[in-house]
Amino acid sequence: MMHCSELKRLAKRGEDFEVHVLTHAASRYYQVQIQYDDEAFVLSSLRNKPMVFRSLDEVYQELRRHGISRAYLVQHVANDEMIGRMPTYHAPHVSHMPLSF
Repeated sequence: MMHCSELKRLAKRGEDFEVHVLTHAASRYYQVQIQYDDEAFVLSSLRNKPMVFRSLDEVYQELRRHGISRAYLVQHVANDEMIGRMPTYHAPHVSHMPLSF
């Protein structure tokens, strides 16, 4: 887990990291994942609970507060798994849609 304050520090220092906004096709909720130093961290509150957002606008507002203006939307789709295909959410060019706000 990564607290918002840690994300803000990474952004201010100009560290190399990626922000992924995760969602599932059947859900209206979003989580933020930070890819940093070959590890994935879920954005968490001060209470060490994963932050869950109800809309992309909420995600944008939270990330902007911390100096982030770009992210990738990663949408998990169950259809591939249901018909026997491998899930594609790990393939960067297939499931990552760039977002700018």
